[in-house]
Amino acid sequence: MRIGINAFGCNHGRSGIGSYVYSLIRNLAKGAHDVQVFGPQFDKYIYTTGLDPSLYEGVLVEDTEFSENLFIKTGLNQLLLRQNYDAVLFPAGLHSLPLNFAKPSFLVIQELVKNADGIPILSSLTQMGQRSALQKATGIIAASNYIKENLITLGINEKAIQVIYNGIDTDIFYQHTETSPKKPRSFVIRRPYILYASSISDFGKRHIELIRGFDLFKKKTGLPHRLVIAGSEGKVASALHQAVLSSPFVSDIILAGYIERSQLGDFYAESDVCVFPSEVEGVGLPVIEAMACGVPVACAHAGALPEIAGECAVYFNATDPTDIASALEQLATTPHDSTELKRSQLIRQALDWVTRYNWKKTAEQTIAYIAEKLQK
Repeated sequence: MRIGINAFGCNHGRSGIGSYVYSLIRNLAKGAHDVQVFGPQFDKYIYTTGLDPSLYEGVLVEDTEFSENLFIKTGLNQLLLRQNYDAVLFPAGLHSLPLNFAKPSFLVIQELVKNADGIPILSSLTQMGQRSALQKATGIIAASNYIKENLITLGINEKAIQVIYNGIDTDIFYQHTETSPKKPRSFVIRRPYILYASSISDFGKRHIELIRGFDLFKKKTGLPHRLVIAGSEGKVASALHQAVLSSPFVSDIILAGYIERSQLGDFYAESDVCVFPSEVEGVGLPVIEAMACGVPVACAHAGALPEIAGECAVYFNATDPTDIASALEQLATTPHDSTELKRSQLIRQALDWVTRYNWKKTAEQTIAYIAEKLQK
């Protein structure tokens, strides 16, 4: 079975979808099936470092969104036919799709198509096109049951959807101990700090509420913690900057920008608490990545987070800064160790919990699902 994996729409590997492709190819490359990634020519070594370069089929296309979209709509199907794929995996889900599928195609959906109230996130015309793509696809892989239920509200047949969870890259995300190899720090942030790793792209990610909750936490506890927000800046960045400048603890809030994935595990491991207030997550992978690093997690009781994190996190109402502050207070290390028991219990539970998120298992389930659907 020859499988093509689409790397268009992955922001040159600097996104969760890019990480998905990177991890999947490393767990499929040595399998019994012929797997190849295709995408922009200059992305070749992002995905094939340490692997056979022939695993990537590069396309010469100008590095603009318009040029990529034009190729996907007018030239992608010719590529799929020329490469003679038996099946094509589209990790970017409903983005970067041709008008029709020239080969059996499988969509990986990692975000919501409708919001929690069932109101379309995009225009009705766009959503009509999305529904059409979902119905034409040979198979649909949902990265969580929460996403599956979301797709069902769009009218997609439950039997057409297979839930396959993402994995964790344990070469990057692991608990640092005294015996762990010592690496030079690639960043200088004074500890202790609380970390939120997420793109600044949507008000539903609740960056501003987190800052207000952090203010309350600092006022009440007087603890020396800093708040580090790590993620690429998007359409709500200006509002976030204003909230930071308005904070009485502005000197304790650091906007770290995009952190290379290879360094992100170190950022987690050296943090005191990982906080994740986003209410718009269909997956919430950073939560379990932090858990794998042995860091206690506080997150919103919303979206897929309760499903992904189980009983291994402290949950809060992400629209309520007071509740956020209370969650941080429960987990932040104190001089008199009043939170030590709670922290150690959560860390122990979480390290056991995250073993179920395994890229090898994800890859095996994905191949098995594609093979099953092709046989029908």
